[in-house]
Amino acid sequence: MSQLDRAALAARGEAAAGRLRREGVDLVALTFVDNSGVLRAKAVPVAKLAAATAWGVGASNSFDFFLCTDQITSGAYSRGPVGDLRLHPDLDALTALACRPGWAWAPVLKYDQEGVPHPQDARALAATATARLVEHGYSALTSFELEWIVTDESAPDDPRSATSGPAYGFTRISQQGEYLRVLASILDEQGVEVEQLHPEYAPGQFELSVAAADPVRAADTSVLVRETIRAVSAQFGLRASFSPKFSPDDVGNGGHVHLSVWEGERNLCAGGDRAFGLTPAAEAFGAGILDRLPALLAIGAPSVLSYLRLAPQLWTGAFLAWGLENREAPLRMIRGAAGQRDTAANLEVKCFDLTANPYLVVAALLFAGLAGIAGDARLPDPLDVDPASLTDDERAVRGITRLPASLAEAVAAFEADKSLRAGFGDELATTLMDIRRAEIAEFSGAGAAELTAAMRWIH
Repeated sequence: MSQLDRAALAARGEAAAGRLRREGVDLVALTFVDNSGVLRAKAVPVAKLAAATAWGVGASNSFDFFLCTDQITSGAYSRGPVGDLRLHPDLDALTALACRPGWAWAPVLKYDQEGVPHPQDARALAATATARLVEHGYSALTSFELEWIVTDESAPDDPRSATSGPAYGFTRISQQGEYLRVLASILDEQGVEVEQLHPEYAPGQFELSVAAADPVRAADTSVLVRETIRAVSAQFGLRASFSPKFSPDDVGNGGHVHLSVWEGERNLCAGGDRAFGLTPAAEAFGAGILDRLPALLAIGAPSVLSYLRLAPQLWTGAFLAWGLENREAPLRMIRGAAGQRDTAANLEVKCFDLTANPYLVVAALLFAGLAGIAGDARLPDPLDVDPASLTDDERAVRGITRLPASLAEAVAAFEADKSLRAGFGDELATTLMDIRRAEIAEFSGAGAAELTAAMRWIH
């Protein structure tokens, strides 16, 4: 049975179209992130927004099986060229794009032609996971950190073509100050609250952090921010890469995720009697994530390229551990400054990157955290050193193991995790791993230089 009130949706779409016309918008981009982490799009004229909202825009089921290379693979649930989905824009997230005048953007929800939700809709899954957390009496605030490398269009493969100077240095701001100023201004105009923007470690690399939000909105924001960065970069004759490894020798771009768990107005990551102020619920939530990080990598580090980045002593969190402000731990506890901890304290997942579908990421983290709460899980002793500085025997005594060093290892861990598979549902869980195995086969035998060159501009 259809879950859509088409008359009400049409009325909302018409009202939204009227507003967009007054703002000079002609076209609306409707987007979804596919199972390979690539943003796909269709567009409608503003005059068709009401119809698109009520009845959706057609899209092939085969998008579920696209690889990042645009090859269409097969899988247990593939229907090949047969079938049709309907993409319905979420008007609550509709945004006029200051970065692309005349355009607006809206993420979509996927339904079949009867108005039944599509079981492989990543955005709907994120909403389901968020609702499940609420059913247990909690909520979450989430945000993504985005790292990217800019190059000059005249030398797109050279990260020193747009900036030079020391890591984190003001020299890079001096060189690209107007670019960064315009970027921050446009994001503000589009309703994105920028918390911090700064040069990063690698040549040509920058990082941007935004305010935390509801998990679905946080994923929406990560999509909007990335495409805004891409658009503004082009306006300045630059090209932006979010690849986890721009070249074999750089440190790579991360896609860190911050989460805090709340009970009403109380941040459960602060003011508790467990380590560093965690409450029992927040500790269990964090322990659920830590326990499942090997499996979660199949969602948050879903590319074969991810594992070139995920190496020791690159601040990516290559060993299974957690600690207070430990940037070599994949689960980092952040307390914040004294006097702000009741709002600032959160957990950061450092081992993920931007080849991931952000909606799948937040869903997976919430399902993992909920499994931890259900099992009253406890965190191990925190680590206050670089785990790579310990001997193998010292790590063994502390129970610190290496996270998967390949996508194949992460796939095996995901398939062995019953709680994550249950949360995702059999169809989506199976398809995701079919996609991962197909990417492994696609790049089998590729060396680091070939792999980084092939994937530099995809995500």
